Amino acid sequence: MHTLRIAKPAISLSWLAIMRLGLVQAALGSVIVLTTSTLNRVLIVELSLAAVIPGLLVGLHYAVQISRPVWGHKSDNGGNRTVWIIGGMCVLAASGTAASASALLMETKFGLGLASAILAFAFIGFGVGACGTSLLALLASKAAPERRAAAATIVWMMMIAGIVITAIVSGSLLDPFSFERLIGITGATGLIAIAVTCLAVAGVERMADTKAPRPRKKRPFIADLKETWNDSEARLFTVFVFMSMLAYSTQDLILEPFGGLLFGLTPGETTKLSGAQHGGILLGMALVGILGTLLARKKARILRHFTIWGCVCSAIALGALAIAAFAAPDWPLAANIFLLGLANGVFAVAAIGTMMMLASQNGGEQAGIRMGVWGAAQALSFGLGGLMGTVLLDAARALTKSDAHSFMSVFGFEAVLFVMSALVATGLRASPSAHMNHPSFSTDPVLEAAE
Repeated sequence: MHTLRIAKPAISLSWLAIMRLGLVQAALGSVIVLTTSTLNRVLIVELSLAAVIPGLLVGLHYAVQISRPVWGHKSDNGGNRTVWIIGGMCVLAASGTAASASALLMETKFGLGLASAILAFAFIGFGVGACGTSLLALLASKAAPERRAAAATIVWMMMIAGIVITAIVSGSLLDPFSFERLIGITGATGLIAIAVTCLAVAGVERMADTKAPRPRKKRPFIADLKETWNDSEARLFTVFVFMSMLAYSTQDLILEPFGGLLFGLTPGETTKLSGAQHGGILLGMALVGILGTLLARKKARILRHFTIWGCVCSAIALGALAIAAFAAPDWPLAANIFLLGLANGVFAVAAIGTMMMLASQNGGEQAGIRMGVWGAAQALSFGLGGLMGTVLLDAARALTKSDAHSFMSVFGFEAVLFVMSALVATGLRASPSAHMNHPSFSTDPVLEAAE
């Protein structure tokens, strides 16, 4: 029976280094929003294609991310995660531009354009998987344990910032619309993302090692995958990630129709509801980042507590929405959805922090493949979630002939999933305090960031 060794980087990542890695996540978000959101609208509106076509393309980019354990394993064995981060971003940028070009091709040669889009979206998934998995593995293995909650918050909030900024800027540049303009904007965004990534990661990985690390003996992928899966806690966390992220993503495509059908809200008003939800998510993430960092040394398993209670509160908020289906329109819908976003933000970023904590076990040598396994579970749940929400809603409407009963059924199902996720999370033993085997080299984060 082998004993777990906890990663002890010679010098942990500074706050400035963590912020720099957050820029990579922002670059990821900037390319993804153009391919999964803007291009989705172009295919449906400008090309008048059935919505199922872009839906399946986006689903494909999630499906191929089952390859994440492979990329993580390669970054573990290669001894240089930076190469995989940059390489993944280059693949993502190139395939994102190719996806935009395929839309132009569909105008004249639909079959060839669709084939090129399928290939492009597959490589978008590969690029996201290679870059994202290696980035999180680097954070998990090099960030100090007491900083992992803040690190998870920083990289995810910066990703959201990248999405928002790109959406605003590209939206203003796309008018008047042309396919050539779309290709140009996507290509320019990809080049900027590559440049930002190269500058952001330059020297960061070496910075956390004052002496040359012992080379890791290369092992076959299957052997490392079996070892990860045979770890009961890693296996339990995989189940938790899939179940909780499925509950999280199932609501994506039904919240705005819920507001429109049962509360009589206009498209503009339901869009504001989406804004309220995302505002809550950002606040929840910020709370975990701040409190998780402040309490990490004082309270063991703080991220575990945030994860469990984030799931429980998400279930309560969804249960309230199920009740709202029968109380509409006399229900504080905006407040309810804001609280749902708040709970979602707490659980999501705490889960990412816990993921980083668990990945740092065994000396952090298998951080890549562990992050890959959990990233694959998350991608599959995201791919299934949106589709499942709409399928369940349609099935319930066919059976009950009632919008209220249908939405109640779906929200109730999500609430049950979150409760089950919370129960699974109670079995996790990861504790920040148990991992704190090295000191922080600065007592003042502001001073350290200025170094």
